[in-house]
Amino acid sequence: MTTQEALVALNLLPKIGPVRVRRLLEAFGSPTAILGVTKDRLMRVDGIGEETAKILHNWQDHADPLAEIREAAERGIAIVTQDDADYPTPLREAYDPPLLLYVWGKLEARDRHAISVVGSRRATNYGTQATKKISYQLAQAGFTIISGLARGIDTAAHEAAVAANGRTIAVIGSGLAQLYPPENLVLAEKIASGFGAVVSEFPLHTAPDKQTFPMRNRIVAAWARAVLVVECPAWSGSLITANLASEYGKPIFAVPGPIDKPTSAGCNQLIRDGATLVADASHILDDLGELPFARQPSAREPATELPELPPEEAAVFAAVTADEAAVDRIIERSGLPAHVVTATLMKLEMRRLVRVFPGFRYARR
Repeated sequence: MTTQEALVALNLLPKIGPVRVRRLLEAFGSPTAILGVTKDRLMRVDGIGEETAKILHNWQDHADPLAEIREAAERGIAIVTQDDADYPTPLREAYDPPLLLYVWGKLEARDRHAISVVGSRRATNYGTQATKKISYQLAQAGFTIISGLARGIDTAAHEAAVAANGRTIAVIGSGLAQLYPPENLVLAEKIASGFGAVVSEFPLHTAPDKQTFPMRNRIVAAWARAVLVVECPAWSGSLITANLASEYGKPIFAVPGPIDKPTSAGCNQLIRDGATLVADASHILDDLGELPFARQPSAREPATELPELPPEEAAVFAAVTADEAAVDRIIERSGLPAHVVTATLMKLEMRRLVRVFPGFRYARR
């Protein structure tokens, strides 16, 4: 049995997590050795009771690592262990790193320059627009955007990174064969096709539950150089992610929201507690520094001598005037779908053809 096969087997077993495996490795030296140890010897390890020892000793009753590896290969999914060069260094250094990662897509060395973007599943228009704007700018600056592929803020962060032709990593709280939420399958396929990777530590057919999402959150917190919380209420999984990141020594950034809106209470509290207030990606870049491989939009031509724009960009630019206008008004003028207009406005902003004002109002430069 190879090391990878042994790790896949351990990962398939119930009630055996990264912390227990670390203790077992300290006791027995290798994953393959763990699977060959007697029940009595297993029980001598701190934290390994009789039930866990029985599962480990009879592991073949619970796991078929060869079938799991074969199915992953058939689905185009790589299984990355801590011994592999592709395994993210920040995760390897965490207290409880995943035994392995299932990777749909491709991890690259530059993904070590990552920022996690998290927030509410029930995002408001304010939160969605702020996420798209800042995530787009960060992706343009060369940072990989990490999020959880959940509805709301996560989805907006991934979409903005793709729109910027940047990199994004979706860390999900289920197995890759049980992708959740299912309506984000098309987005996941887009990410895996060349914009990054969809990643899980869970066996392929693991369904999402109340335990898998907190486990996912620790990966989101540990992987990135910093965490940005865009919009969340006072009680939110996003705050758990931020707290985990703080324990890992990561900078925490937060987008402020209206003081009378419960949807922003969590972010406002984070700022009170010491998180850095963010209204633009430049506030993050000032702290973390720009990257040498950042994509720089062209700003050499003034707006009066425009380069030829793609049809959608031209249509949206034509709907923007010298006077400030709300996004809804620009959507109405352009006749294009809302998601197209908002994504295109970010592109035009990065080209320095339009500028954004408070309340997400736009005007030509």
